[in-house]
Amino acid sequence: MTLNKDKLFIVSFKKADLPQTFISDIDDDILVGDLVVGESERGITIGKVIKILSLEDIEKAGIKDLEKVSSIVRKATSEDQAIYEKNKRDAEEADRICLQKIKDFNLGMKLVRSEYMLDKKKIVFYFTSDGRVDFRELVKELAKEFKIRIEMRQIGVRDETKMIGCIGNCGRESCCSIFLYDFQPVSVKTAKDQNIVLNPSKISGVCGRLMCCLSFEHTNYLEKMEDKQIDLRKFETISDDELKKLEG
Repeated sequence: MTLNKDKLFIVSFKKADLPQTFISDIDDDILVGDLVVGESERGITIGKVIKILSLEDIEKAGIKDLEKVSSIVRKATSEDQAIYEKNKRDAEEADRICLQKIKDFNLGMKLVRSEYMLDKKKIVFYFTSDGRVDFRELVKELAKEFKIRIEMRQIGVRDETKMIGCIGNCGRESCCSIFLYDFQPVSVKTAKDQNIVLNPSKISGVCGRLMCCLSFEHTNYLEKMEDKQIDLRKFETISDDELKKLEG
């Protein structure tokens, strides 16, 4: 079947996950919001189409070698969605088994969650650890238990928070679990530039790292400071009236 090279489909497989680009080689019309089956970096799973790029968009983006772009397998059927939901339930039992084996081997690792691929030919176990972990024997035992391909994927504490979700200091769901696709570096200087009190409990997120939102307005602060339009020593935040004066 000939690939449709007039469009590219941007697919998100999980909330706040980095989307992937796909070509469609199926006859069905695919629209934004449709659920599709495609091969993510982890394996075959279900994702949602969040954007469609036209031929003009493709040319502007400089995407040339479309043969290397993965293809959408099919539109997700009701059966696919039922399997996906069942896999999520089965993953809870996989968590229990893996946790017990981690305890049996006395490994210094914390299991965050597990995930079956849609075709159930592979299961991925996500974990955090302070250092390197020799989990070869664990993988052998898990392979005997599940009789499918086993992948152990170490993630950072920020990724853990993104994956399980949480409520931030602001009282809202954490940015990383809602819309942040990837993590940008955040330094103490970012807080200093905004004249924020360097209290760890005030500037740290649930993950224990500096809050990602410190970087959201950092550029604006720097621009105002360069223009000498604002002296951050005078106030901690800027009122709407003060902003209007600066913008006017």
